[in-house]
Amino acid sequence: QVQLVESGGGLVQAGGSLRLSCAASGRTFSSYGMGWFRQAPGKEREFVAVISRSGGYTYYADSIKGRFTISRDNAKSTGYLQMNSLKPEDTAVYYCAIRSGTIATMAREYDYWGQGTQVTVSS
Repeated sequence: QVQLVESGGGLVQAGGSLRLSCAASGRTFSSYGMGWFRQAPGKEREFVAVISRSGGYTYYADSIKGRFTISRDNAKSTGYLQMNSLKPEDTAVYYCAIRSGTIATMAREYDYWGQGTQVTVSS
């Protein structure tokens, strides 16, 4: 079993930045690809970014490309999502998730999820 705990969410003005963290425990973090997803009220959960097990490959949703950066530190069993130039439409609960297979962009393909952290961007 793997436990994931997100942190770093909060309230920020448009144009501001936040860095989300995802701390993993229970199994070898480096064995898993990691993704970030978000869910706004009344909307489906959507893919944000994904990073390979080694960190050598990343892929982003078009809506956040150039503004967000996904990274990981396997020695610390922690993943990150640096969010810059935030917009009100980025307001959502952000979730990290991991999977043991190749990287994926569909939420149903992930094995373990964190509890989520709220990000609110004011205009």
